Amino acid sequence: MLNKVILIGNLGQDPDVRQFETNSVASFSLATSESYIDKTGQKQTITEWHRINVWGKAAETVQKYLKKGSKVYVEGKITYRKYTDAQGVERNVTEVKADNFRFLDSASSSEAKKDTAKEDERYQDNGELPF
Repeated sequence: MLNKVILIGNLGQDPDVRQFETNSVASFSLATSESYIDKTGQKQTITEWHRINVWGKAAETVQKYLKKGSKVYVEGKITYRKYTDAQGVERNVTEVKADNFRFLDSASSSEAKKDTAKEDERYQDNGELPF
């Protein structure tokens, strides 16, 4: 069995990062769009919104480099959860738990590469990984 999703889109908001006792999570909405020509010859665009969660050290990287409008590649798995809101209504949520992502904007991507190179130098001496 396989649960895998690959998305390329733009952030609909700045990432929201929450810190927990032993971990952190960055959450953001991602818009994916596709266009087609309808029967009348008019161009139509359909936009889908996806809720993305990035966990651990990667959440800090997302917070540092991504902002509303940033283009990103996300790989992960679809997760489902239920909760009851303040009014007692049961809600269903579909999210993507990202396990791989890449910055597709040239500015974010080049800055992230520079920082990664600095971290690589810093961790090279003691053998620790920067992530």
